[in-house]
Amino acid sequence: MATRQQEMSGAGEVRAGLGFDEAALETWLKANVEGYAGPLTVRQFNGGQSNPTYQLVTPGRNYVLRRKPPGVLLKSAHAVDREYRVITALYGAGFPAPRTFGLCTDDAVIGTWFYVMDCVEGRIIWDNTFPDVSRADRPLYFDAMNATIAQLHNLDPVAIGLGDFGKPGNYFARQIGRWSKQYLEDSDAGRVPSMDRLVEWLPANIPDDGDETRVVHGDYRCDNMIFHPTEPRVLAVLDWELSTLGHPLADFSYHLMMYRMPPTATAGLMGFDLPALNIPSEEDYTAAYCARTGRTGGIPNIDFYVAFNMFRLAAIIHGIRGRVVRGTAASAHAKKTAEGVEMLADHAWAQAERAG
Repeated sequence: MATRQQEMSGAGEVRAGLGFDEAALETWLKANVEGYAGPLTVRQFNGGQSNPTYQLVTPGRNYVLRRKPPGVLLKSAHAVDREYRVITALYGAGFPAPRTFGLCTDDAVIGTWFYVMDCVEGRIIWDNTFPDVSRADRPLYFDAMNATIAQLHNLDPVAIGLGDFGKPGNYFARQIGRWSKQYLEDSDAGRVPSMDRLVEWLPANIPDDGDETRVVHGDYRCDNMIFHPTEPRVLAVLDWELSTLGHPLADFSYHLMMYRMPPTATAGLMGFDLPALNIPSEEDYTAAYCARTGRTGGIPNIDFYVAFNMFRLAAIIHGIRGRVVRGTAASAHAKKTAEGVEMLADHAWAQAERAG
C-alpha cells in the first residue's frame, strides 16, 4: 500500500475535468508575468483538496498556478484573491512565503480566477512522524515549524498592510458561526451526530481569553510547508485559502492537534512513541511557542481550542464530501479524505468532553 507521502507528492497529467485552455493561459502569462518565456507545459500537483494547483514548466523557470475549482461553489470558499494578497504581503515582510507574479480575476482566460507564484524548490513532508528524516534531525524540523508559526503571529497586521484582512475581535464566535452554517447548508454531504452536538456546545463554551488579532494561516501543518532540500529550514508556507485576521491561539492549536489525532486522520501522532521517534512532546512544543510569542501563562484552554479546530477541520472535510457528491472535488484523493468526517467529528466531541 502506498504511503501518504507517495500518494500526495509530485505532479502529473492534468486530471479529467480540471483542464483549461493552455494557449489562453500562455497569452496571459506573456502579458502579465515579467520575464515569462515559453514554451509552456502544464502539470497538476497530486496534493491539495480544495483549489486545484498546477505546475507551469518553462525552459527558464517553473511557476505554480492556483485556481478556483470549476463548477458551482459556496459563496465564501476558494478565495484565491485573498490567498494572493496575504502571500504577497508576507513575502514583502520577510516571512517565508512564495513570491507572487500576478492575479487574474477574468473568468474568460481559463474559466476561473487564478494566481501565479514562484515554484519554490524543496521537500514537502506529508507525515507528521517525519519518517524520511533522521532521528537526530527530527527535533530540528519541529523547531523550524514552531519558529515559523511564531514568526507569523509576531507580525503586526497593520504594519504589513493587512489591517483590513479580516474583522477584529470575536474570532471564535464568528468562526463557529461560519463553519456551522457551511456544515448545515451543505445538504449533499449529509448530517453527522457529533457535528450536530458541537454546533450547540461550541458557542456556549467560548473561553474569555482576550481578543488578540494576528494574521492566522488557518491550515498550518507540515504538508503545507516547503522545507529546504537538505536542511531543517522552512523555505515557504503554502495554501493560504483559510487565512484571515484571527486569534493566534486558534491557529497554533490547529497545528498542535497533530498530537491528538490518530495516524488515519491527516497523519496524526496519537499512539506513537514520541521519545523513541525523538519528536518533542505536546507540552514541550507548546512551551517553545509560548516562549517565542511572549506567553508566560501557557495556554489554559487548550482543550476547547483543539475541539474547535477539529470541528472546523471536520466541517472543511464535510465540504469536500459535498464536492465529491457534486463532482467538483479537486483532488484524486478527495473521496478517501471525505470518508473521515465522522471519525474526526467524534474526536472533536471527545476534546469537548475533556474541556468540560
